Amino acid sequence: MHLKIITHEKVVFDEEVDSIQTRGVDGEFGILKGHIPMMAALDIGVTTVTQGSETKAFTTMGGVFQFKDDEAIILTDTAECGDEIDVTRAKQALERAQARLSEHQAEIDAKRAEAAIARAMARLKATLNK
Repeated sequence: MHLKIITHEKVVFDEEVDSIQTRGVDGEFGILKGHIPMMAALDIGVTTVTQGSETKAFTTMGGVFQFKDDEAIILTDTAECGDEIDVTRAKQALERAQARLSEHQAEIDAKRAEAAIARAMARLKATLNK
């Protein structure tokens, strides 16, 4: 089956895959060849694909997943290949967001900090294959 991961700026991934594992707003799900057509809203998380014996991980920061006729498309605001993520920078972003959250400022700041934590954790999880 074919997977394309697309952001506003570029095509991040466009290859044949054996399986797809991703995180929707209702939880994680997996797709194999021959799956029934489906659409799902994506949450901030990691999308993992297998190609033979290799596994690749990508951060997907929300968006939409569509699968039909063994063609999968992920449309997302931001996607990064786990191999390209700067681990030090992601850890620093996580620490800054956790510090902001512990300050107990306005609720809006708390929601932004929680989203920043989710993004940083997704980036770190995607780099585990490094």
